[in-house]
Amino acid sequence: MERMAVRAQTVVFDVLLAAAAFAVAFFVTPTQPQLGFGEVGALSFFQLAALYAAIAGAFTLIFRRELSPWRYVSIPDALVLARCAVLTVGVFLLAVFVLDRGKGLPRATLVMAPLFQMVASMGVRIVRRALHEHALESFSDLKSLTQAPSLLLIGPPSLADTYLRDVARSHDRAYTPVGIIGTDRRDVGQQVRGVCIIEALDRLDEALADLRRWNRYPRAVLFLEEPGKLKGLTADQLGRLKNDGIRLLRLPSIVELSQHDGLTLLPMRDINIEELLAREPIELDRRAVGRLIQGQRVLITGAGGSIGGELCRQVAAFGCGQLILLDFSETALFEIEREIREIYPHISVKAVLCDVRDAARIDAAFHRERPDLVFHAAALKHVSMVEHHPSEGILTNVLGTWNVAEAARACGATQMVLISTDKAVDPTNVMGATKRLAEAVIQAQQSTNDGTRFSAVRFGNVLGSNGSVVPIFKSQIERGGPVTVTHPEMTRFFMTIPEAAQLVLHATATCHEDDSPTSRLFLLEMGEPVRIMDLAQQMIALSGRKGVEIEITGLRPGEKLTEALLDETEFAVTCAPKVLEVITNSAVRVTPRHLEDLAAVVQVGDIEAVRGALFDLVAQVRGEKPVGPPNLRVVAGG
Repeated sequence: MERMAVRAQTVVFDVLLAAAAFAVAFFVTPTQPQLGFGEVGALSFFQLAALYAAIAGAFTLIFRRELSPWRYVSIPDALVLARCAVLTVGVFLLAVFVLDRGKGLPRATLVMAPLFQMVASMGVRIVRRALHEHALESFSDLKSLTQAPSLLLIGPPSLADTYLRDVARSHDRAYTPVGIIGTDRRDVGQQVRGVCIIEALDRLDEALADLRRWNRYPRAVLFLEEPGKLKGLTADQLGRLKNDGIRLLRLPSIVELSQHDGLTLLPMRDINIEELLAREPIELDRRAVGRLIQGQRVLITGAGGSIGGELCRQVAAFGCGQLILLDFSETALFEIEREIREIYPHISVKAVLCDVRDAARIDAAFHRERPDLVFHAAALKHVSMVEHHPSEGILTNVLGTWNVAEAARACGATQMVLISTDKAVDPTNVMGATKRLAEAVIQAQQSTNDGTRFSAVRFGNVLGSNGSVVPIFKSQIERGGPVTVTHPEMTRFFMTIPEAAQLVLHATATCHEDDSPTSRLFLLEMGEPVRIMDLAQQMIALSGRKGVEIEITGLRPGEKLTEALLDETEFAVTCAPKVLEVITNSAVRVTPRHLEDLAAVVQVGDIEAVRGALFDLVAQVRGEKPVGPPNLRVVAGG
């Protein structure tokens, strides 16, 4: 009833505005004929005004103007109001011509009435929106605006308009925008909601010099889109900004917005170095992922790690029924559980402190929790560390994967997904070899149409993850250097943590909606590889520090100059935008007997024997003749 009353008030108000517009147009007409109120064939002024207002009210109802809140009025609304006014005067003219040939009606009124009607109806709506967005308060709040720190916006004018509108609605006075650096020189000199586009991005240095000369040098810079998308923005420029004490901020990402439904403006946050270095992100099918996760019981191993933690956040954001966090690290498990409970209090969360190596406890945990979906992110990932402790790598990465797969099948899980790595391709180190066997464990799992589906997701290095090169370089730069690079020509594929988690979820949804019962291996199109030397130089420039040197230390045992995403025995086919499915035919299918033999060698503890057994089994899987582990030498190929 209350909603109907509000709509009725809108219609009545538009009718009154139309009547008032007609009256003003009628009486400001230079020549007004004398209207005979009782004359036959002549309509009185009141009859004309009532007819005009009634027709205007009819068109208001036809175009459903009562359904458009005044506080959100926009250009499309203005066009509809103009159409209503034009149609109103057209029908009105036809009506009065039929009634009395238009006698006694000033012709100028037919032109001025719709103009006044448009101005009045749009004007009151603009005032209402201005009140809603606190735009009128700027006249009495100039002091607070001048005291707020200055903010420079960088990005397209369309995004600047969206940001400034959201700031006005939220009444946020944390910063005062002093200018916009646009992406097109043709926009320079224009204004967006009162903020001038002072320069294009390729003249950022000149714009900053002008702002300093005008005593309006910014205290913060807000990127309206990912810095990687802004052509012409260099690492040296960003480094100088940081060196000047300017905060580099960005708006929330799509993932963060999905985690805070109902908020129109989230707080800006400082940009991480890895975000400045990241390539253009890939948007995946979120609707398919939503259909997969909503209301489901989801278990994530390695939940306290970089990828596992991001999976927890995104799964919770999609509205899972229950989230089970499994990790062997007490501290990491405590932190991710606390974070999820605080951000998503409506999600049922349970933490399980357990090691994937312990088959009995893993099986018991799975039977107790009965997950629908399992994401297996638990692994030992540091190449040099696993190289020196091959037994530990096998126990966690290979046997742990087998334990999780068997437990997922036994408890009736719908699907299990393994997180793999490009180091599993033609592996030359222990970590890569263990992950290749983990993939083989998944590929060996055959499923019926009503059983558990198994898949693996392979991708390259993840920017900002635990043990990745970015945090290592960052800590070295903060100490003043040197930054250590193993080889000047080394290259790697990179992706961001959110992008990696999205790929995992997308692969799961793709496998879930497919009727194929066989296990599958997915791969993301990673783009062009990045030179580690270039990465180090960019990070030094971004830090704003001077005199940080780069030291070449030489490749470590088993380390490659380049990484590949496909083995020579594999090929890939596109299964979704930017996502590939790897087709491989293992020469030998991994069986429980293979793993029992490998575990027996591990129990003996002879490192060379463990390495030999590991690489022999990998060679069999790849269809090669077992020749033992590779020599500890530099490998220059992918």
